[in-house]
Amino acid sequence: MAYHHLALAAKDMKATHAFYEGIMGFELVKVEVAPIMTGGWGKHFFYRMDGDDSRFIAFWELHDTEGSEDYVYDINAAAKLPPGTNHYSFSVDSKQELKDWKQKWLAAGLDVFEIDHNWCHSIYTRDPNGNSVEFCLTTGTFTETDRQRALDALSETEFTPSPPPAFMQLWNAKKVDSR
Repeated sequence: MAYHHLALAAKDMKATHAFYEGIMGFELVKVEVAPIMTGGWGKHFFYRMDGDDSRFIAFWELHDTEGSEDYVYDINAAAKLPPGTNHYSFSVDSKQELKDWKQKWLAAGLDVFEIDHNWCHSIYTRDPNGNSVEFCLTTGTFTETDRQRALDALSETEFTPSPPPAFMQLWNAKKVDSR
């Protein structure tokens, strides 16, 4: 079973649109404008990913809703969790595609955190709402030993770290020469 869409609230819908359509390349294909059950109204914008009419990321622009001055749009800040805990990840099919996304994000003025987790290779940035966005390439396979380690971790109460990442670097957009 796959998901249909992920829906999040947007602090600034125009900036969110510039990021998700202009940088990420997701096409805005639909908006639903409707009342909100608790009062006010909203615009629910749907962005198609990779030309697939069954996979979307969607954003709410809320209007006249009670308590809006206290809304927190970064899902980790709202949940009082460490940055990057909650995030969304999009799949890439090759190291070149991952590299291309890193360069695209840097050229757009976005900082990029890169990490090789030893079984997948990821890059992360933040969207205009402060949420962590990831592109990830699976580079390994899973063994019965991996599954057993995961099952054992369900009941562990002591810190038993995984092997350290093979590579980790923060790429600051302001310091990267894009030539």
